[in-house]
Amino acid sequence: MPKLKTHKSSKCRFHITGTGKIMRMKGGKSHLRRNKSRRAKMLYDQKLPLHPSFRARVKRLIPYS
Repeated sequence: MPKLKTHKSSKCRFHITGTGKIMRMKGGKSHLRRNKSRRAKMLYDQKLPLHPSFRARVKRLIPYS
């Protein structure tokens, strides 16, 4: 079987934990951030689990992680 290629931008955007959960970061972190409250800005800094409906798609993009 030939090797599968990893989708490089997906590799940067998603992080797989030791238990196999796929974590993602929120978008909109940098643009117009000045106008947001401190609490709203802090919510952008945490990783969130990926919705289960996207799990198979991301697994196909990152085959060896």
